[in-house]
Amino acid sequence: MIDAVDIHVKGIVQGVGFRPFVYRTAKKYLINGWVLNAADGVYIHAEGESKLVDEFIMELSDNPPAASKVEEIDIKEVPLEAFDSFEIRFSDDEAVAETTLVSPELATCADCVNELFNPNDRRYRYPFINCTNCGPRFTIIDHLPYDRAATSMAAFPMCERCATEYADPLDRRFHAQPDACFECGPRVSFAWRQTDETSLASLGEPVFSEDNIEVHGGFSVVWGKTREESDAIFTAAVEMLLAGKILAVKGLGGFHLVCDANNIEAVAELRRRKRRDGKALAVMAQGMGDVRALCQAGEEEEAVLTGSARPIVLLRKRPDGAIGEGVADGLSELGVMLPYTPVQHLLMHDFAAAWYAAHPEVAEAGDVLGRPVPLLVMTSGNVHDEPICIADEEAREKLAGIADAFLGNNRPILTRFDDSVVRLIRVGETSEGAPELAVQFLRRARGFAPVPLSTAVTVTAASENEEARGAATGSGVASEAATGSAERPGAGIIFATGPEQKNTFTLLRGTDGFVSQHIGDVENADTYDAWLATKDRFESLFEMEPTAVACDLHPEYLTSKWAHHQDLPVTEVQHHHAHIVSVMAEHGLADAVCGIAFDGTGYGVDGAIWGGEVLLANRTDFERFANFAYVPMPGGAAAIKHPLRMAYGVLWAYDLLDHPAAVEALAPLGEEAEVCDRMIERGLNTPMTSSVGRLFDAASALLGICAEPSYEGEGAILLEAAMEAAGADAPGAAAAEEAAGVAGENELAARERYAVTAQKNVATETSTAEDTSVLLLDAEPTFRALLDDVAAGVPVSVIARRFHDAMVSAIVMAAELVRALYGISTVVLSGGVFMNRYLVEHVLPALAEAGFTAAINRDLPPNDGCISLGQATVASARSEE
Repeated sequence: MIDAVDIHVKGIVQGVGFRPFVYRTAKKYLINGWVLNAADGVYIHAEGESKLVDEFIMELSDNPPAASKVEEIDIKEVPLEAFDSFEIRFSDDEAVAETTLVSPELATCADCVNELFNPNDRRYRYPFINCTNCGPRFTIIDHLPYDRAATSMAAFPMCERCATEYADPLDRRFHAQPDACFECGPRVSFAWRQTDETSLASLGEPVFSEDNIEVHGGFSVVWGKTREESDAIFTAAVEMLLAGKILAVKGLGGFHLVCDANNIEAVAELRRRKRRDGKALAVMAQGMGDVRALCQAGEEEEAVLTGSARPIVLLRKRPDGAIGEGVADGLSELGVMLPYTPVQHLLMHDFAAAWYAAHPEVAEAGDVLGRPVPLLVMTSGNVHDEPICIADEEAREKLAGIADAFLGNNRPILTRFDDSVVRLIRVGETSEGAPELAVQFLRRARGFAPVPLSTAVTVTAASENEEARGAATGSGVASEAATGSAERPGAGIIFATGPEQKNTFTLLRGTDGFVSQHIGDVENADTYDAWLATKDRFESLFEMEPTAVACDLHPEYLTSKWAHHQDLPVTEVQHHHAHIVSVMAEHGLADAVCGIAFDGTGYGVDGAIWGGEVLLANRTDFERFANFAYVPMPGGAAAIKHPLRMAYGVLWAYDLLDHPAAVEALAPLGEEAEVCDRMIERGLNTPMTSSVGRLFDAASALLGICAEPSYEGEGAILLEAAMEAAGADAPGAAAAEEAAGVAGENELAARERYAVTAQKNVATETSTAEDTSVLLLDAEPTFRALLDDVAAGVPVSVIARRFHDAMVSAIVMAAELVRALYGISTVVLSGGVFMNRYLVEHVLPALAEAGFTAAINRDLPPNDGCISLGQATVASARSEE
């Protein structure tokens, strides 16, 4: 029996080889009809034997192109039209231009890698090899529809052979817009200062001669116009890396600064030139064998490392891993990525071969865990605090004081993208008892943005508990499911500016949130300019003109000031409410939740610095149920840069300055202690904060772990690392310590000493539910116990673990109080503090054991990178009210 069906496939199905995939699959199953791109996905008319039509549809669902993302397939039976073939139809430009799901950048696929290193292939060692399944996308698009003429490849007309591939539906390069080869495509370049002693011999003379050298702004530049010239450039680059030099290498979304990760002097010099003193550096390895020699990586980690996005993945180091000094000292994790562009594949391949040749003893040792492996440091190609460089001329100008040479190319990057950073965290156990892992973003950029995130309501927190629904409504935070406002998309297009640090912005159209790539700290002038440029590109590319703006409550943020200078309605959203709603949006939650927002800094409704908040929240409003008691920050920002000042403020608030361990720990302050005291007493430049992030800083400083951080969050990161390095985070560690008689007490007694307590807050006549909480969380017992343990000589690793466990217990306690009073059993966690692996991996099972449903950020980082989605969602929900 012959059937006819119309099929509508929704998702990321444009620019990823979906139509030729459908064409090939139709031929395989003897299907006649057509496939067509449209504004809302791909449409297919399929006619064939009933069984074959079913198999055809299953193939579309089960085995789509790796770069695609099929979100929904709608099928409708239609009258037979008696087609005698299958064809690819082409949409009119106007319809295609309205499409919104542009594919992110795709790592070089296995087929292209095989061709890249196949001497018999015409693209052998071509640095820009790609096909429909891989290569640049968003970084080269100027406007839609996604066509070569609308990309930075417009300057490279295809040769006859490439054009033939491009036009053949059965070819892997059918409509691959960046398709090119040595004959017609982009070329690599190599630039060095004219004053340097780089000789033509090192560049492979007689491949190059004086006639090949161009001069640009004080730099000598040669081009890889042929394979021989291109190979000579890679040879020179590898020789410089082996000699301890630093290269700037152009990637998909910008430049990287690159050096030999095993060369201690080169790493130290890179840090000195870039002014990056302590923050860990990411490295690139050639393959999974080398990754596993250094780090713990299971099947789940391998799937992320080798997937089409190829982010930097934070992996636990092997205790015996041979990681060079200066790369990620003192940390339990190493940021690792694999090559994702042809240039990187060639560079890493050639460098590894030369490195092993220089270290024959390692090569002869074979595939042994813990062995040294060839690694390249790959860190963002930017000047300290500025955006990543994307143009060759810009890189040579700005990075001249850092890089010794530049491996560039003449394919323009139109939108800058940093690398994404993720880790896999344990969020529970499977039914078989195995760890259940989930990806946690620390930075969402290349490979993921700008895929839109749905903010549609799919779950109501109260749907599982009608009693909780009534209680949540009664608390004053209205249930959106009850009002029905969450069922409808917000009016118009909302532009959410995001925060000032770790900025992303969001364009919200209906329930589709287009969250930008990580942009950075917008307080920097160049980054602010990059923010404006990226905003304009998103609005133009996706044809979205905002009708409303959402911003942070902080009046001094540049993004907030910009918002208020637009001739559009503005919705101000409190920082921590935005954190919580970002998670609600990601998980489709509508009803009131218990929101735990822990971070370093957020402007509060009362003008203080918040960061230790327990909120009753829905998508429109919040009430401040509890917060950590305020402590002073003597010197304001100086207390962040010098955590011993923060420690002084904490101990002043808790009346612990006279504790013997406190006296010793604060001794390095010297006369500054008196200055801090006077500032606090007089209220001079001493803001008050409820920030949990600042409590972590104070604990780290008091334990002597980090008193002078070189980057944001270092104190908390090293506090966690100190615990993990001693194995204190391992399952059963507390029981093992108890059995060994640590500090002469059992762990239950230690938990009781460290416990954060709750007490009734004092309201005033002017108090509101937003600025004044019902309860105060008091960490005085925690810090008293910490000082007692220091005085008793308890190992720092044990104290660090006990401090972390106190925060886990505080979260569970706060959630239980909310449930007892309001019946809310859904807990949402967000904020930079939840980038702490130990905290997340212990609080989630603790909440589950206590009977809560917990949600954390899933597609965005828990730090301020999620704020803009929360802002946009709040503005949309309020507009419907």
